[in-house]
Amino acid sequence: MHITNIIIAGLGGQGVITASDMLADAAFRAGFDVKKSELHGMSQRGGSVTSDVRFGDKILSPMVPFGEADVLLVLEETQVELNRPCLRNGGVLLTPDCIAPGVLKNKKSLNVAMLGCLSVVLDIPKAHWLDAVHAHLAEKLHRLNDEAFAVGRHATTS
Repeated sequence: MHITNIIIAGLGGQGVITASDMLADAAFRAGFDVKKSELHGMSQRGGSVTSDVRFGDKILSPMVPFGEADVLLVLEETQVELNRPCLRNGGVLLTPDCIAPGVLKNKKSLNVAMLGCLSVVLDIPKAHWLDAVHAHLAEKLHRLNDEAFAVGRHATTS
């Protein structure tokens, strides 16, 4: 029974929780059992925020066991070393360096661009990702975030 463990980390206001909601939604749409948890810390004041997302055939706990994250997706460089011990040996680290400076039309869409990077690593159809993004954002933001998602996918494949 394969379980995929992902940790998303960043600072309050960066959309860590929204990104983890979208990831969980995309995995659910793909037919996986999904569990998620989050740790807000001092997030309202720009402090650390992490969210664990686990999916597979059957998930019993929402928490990624320490040192067993398959993917660590970080939205803020200062959070890389703080969370690196959560990543398993051979796991994938995705950081904002994946996205070239100035490419995003709105820097608030970094979380969705990073999900685009993640989508290349995971076996979840692109349509499920976009449906999940649309389900969690206002319609007026769909085009901007579709473009951000595409930037992330392109950045990871090039």
